[in-house]
Amino acid sequence: MINLPTIKQLRYFIALENHGHFGKAAEASFVSQSAFSTAIKELEKLLGSQLVDRTNKTVTITTIGKEVANQARQCIRSVEHLTEVASSGEGALVGRLNLGIIPTIAPFMLPKVMPALRETYPKLRLYLREDTTVNSYARLMSGELDLILIALPYKLSNIEIMPLFKDHFFLACHEQTQWLDPEKYALNKLKLESILLLEDGHCLRDHALSACKIRNQDSVNRFNASSLMTLIEMVNSDLGITYLTKMANDSSLLKHTHIKTYPLKDNSYREIGLAWRKGSAYEGEFRELGEFITTLCEQ
Repeated sequence: MINLPTIKQLRYFIALENHGHFGKAAEASFVSQSAFSTAIKELEKLLGSQLVDRTNKTVTITTIGKEVANQARQCIRSVEHLTEVASSGEGALVGRLNLGIIPTIAPFMLPKVMPALRETYPKLRLYLREDTTVNSYARLMSGELDLILIALPYKLSNIEIMPLFKDHFFLACHEQTQWLDPEKYALNKLKLESILLLEDGHCLRDHALSACKIRNQDSVNRFNASSLMTLIEMVNSDLGITYLTKMANDSSLLKHTHIKTYPLKDNSYREIGLAWRKGSAYEGEFRELGEFITTLCEQ
């Protein structure tokens, strides 16, 4: 019989990677430092690999150690889920679920989805982490998140993607804008630096550039907004025009502003989707959640 690591050993090693210090990790694990160090050495011996480079002052997790920590998080989540399912007597969307969601989706979708989700799946405990796509993806692959709700297209590897629905773009500008005649909107007639967008790192910027077919970078303002709210305020002050999605357009974001929106004639949209690690044992549950979200958002 193969000797396998214990849950305790895996939890200790995750704590060590999180804290990068034996003393702090031991304290966080409510165990003496000597017992903690012994457990990590036993784990290394059991796996036959060095997981930690030790010096007098620093702790460095090896490349293999980082992969072990990622897999350890996933193992522990699986064990936790097994316990939750067994104790509840149900198998669909129960217990803890760690969901990453990007800032250009969260404020618009969550108010609509969360009440219905709580009513339909009362035993689901949803932990939300709002962050950029790149950070959410990193946390997904490290095991910190179970799945992520993102905007597509976005190049990611080793994941399964479930497209949910299309989120179309609208032209947005001040109702008396100086930058263009919105009724005669044409990309090739836009003034220099007339387009305001979010700064690099926000996928909505890339999606707007691609979906709205913005090829001439001279028309994009060099000053970028750090958040969607900042972008709205800049457009409301007629510092330029921008492109908002239907999700934002249908929200209260533009209430009490002088901004008007106009649907684009061409097929300009981003796609909202769920993503999870390939081979996840919870794929059926994730797809059930995706279908639930799609039904709500298409109403």
